Amino acid sequence: MDVFQKCRDYTRAESLRNAGVYHYFRRIASAQDPVVTIAGKSMVMLGSNNYLGLANHPEVKEAALRAVEQYGTGCAGSPLLNGTLELHSELESSLASFMQREAAVIFSTGFQVNLGVLSALLGRRDIVFLDNLDHASIIDGARLGLAKLVRYRHNDIGDLADKIARTSDENGRIIVVDGVFSMEGDLCRLPELVEIKKRYGTRLLVDDAHGIGVLGEHGRGTVEHFGLEDEVDLIMGTFSKSLAGVGGFVCGDRCIIDFIRHNARSQIFSASMPPASAAAVLKALEIVQREPERRVRLWENTRYMKQALDALGYDTGEAATPVIPMVVGDDFTAYRMVADLHDEGVFANPVVSPAVPAGRAMIRTSYMATHTREHLNEALRALEVVGLRHGVIAGKNKRSA
Repeated sequence: MDVFQKCRDYTRAESLRNAGVYHYFRRIASAQDPVVTIAGKSMVMLGSNNYLGLANHPEVKEAALRAVEQYGTGCAGSPLLNGTLELHSELESSLASFMQREAAVIFSTGFQVNLGVLSALLGRRDIVFLDNLDHASIIDGARLGLAKLVRYRHNDIGDLADKIARTSDENGRIIVVDGVFSMEGDLCRLPELVEIKKRYGTRLLVDDAHGIGVLGEHGRGTVEHFGLEDEVDLIMGTFSKSLAGVGGFVCGDRCIIDFIRHNARSQIFSASMPPASAAAVLKALEIVQREPERRVRLWENTRYMKQALDALGYDTGEAATPVIPMVVGDDFTAYRMVADLHDEGVFANPVVSPAVPAGRAMIRTSYMATHTREHLNEALRALEVVGLRHGVIAGKNKRSA
């Protein structure tokens, strides 16, 4: 069989285009602000992970410009060889200090962090335990590590405990979990995971891509939120959400980070993080620490939208973060509603099977500190109109402005 036959057989994207409901790879002609421009049309952005609104901050942009002037646009090599700049080392030191860890190492993308860390740490005699809703980068990193991969039901600590109990402590064992689950917006059950870790002598890595900058008194994420910073072995984070750049990092004990730095193939064999992005993240990290009021505004917006969407009759599941999904039923309903929202001037994202169970397709929304009440009310107006049109909400409850 021709290896390309699967490409010829793939029809899903074309069928959505033909139905007029294809809304992936939309071309945005403006910054990731609360209002964006697409094909000349202004739209309220409910689909961005720019939680603190720093991706278009003037100080962040100025820092990036200065880095380009000093270092150029790229490093032309990997960190191991010629690609480590003073700027990268400064960023790693600042991240370690902010996260209150001994050391940190940066990668060019967040996906590469999990690929590199897990493939470096895991071997054939190891066992890795993953939540069923863990991010794809965690799953791929675990597979590359050649360890035995054990999945447990989402946030089901009893199921995890049963599965760990069937394994031997002669194997290396680690639990890897999202701090914030990126589609559902719910939190991992970290206190119970820590108890399981202690009971069975496993290690614990938290992927906090959507938690850092958002959760915790100082913005250190899910682990700080639960007051368990001394109980988690490794914390992973990304720069493409709250920190206004691209890339990622992992932090922990110095000896572990040093091992990862010298053994993570996705870091050793990839070009270094561009200077402009590293400088932007450094400045964003500074702003996160000096302007905690951004987190306050983010949570005010989050609570407002969660209450309003629930009042309209949307099923928002267990959302407990600025990621708020609305379960709408079958996949095509999600596609049609996102298309209608687009026409109404609201950008939101469809999430369909197999990313979610069949019949549980959702519209994923996410919020920023820089959304105004006017932006949010305009979005709610459209969500009410479109939800009623498709029978997803009944119209019995009305939101209060």
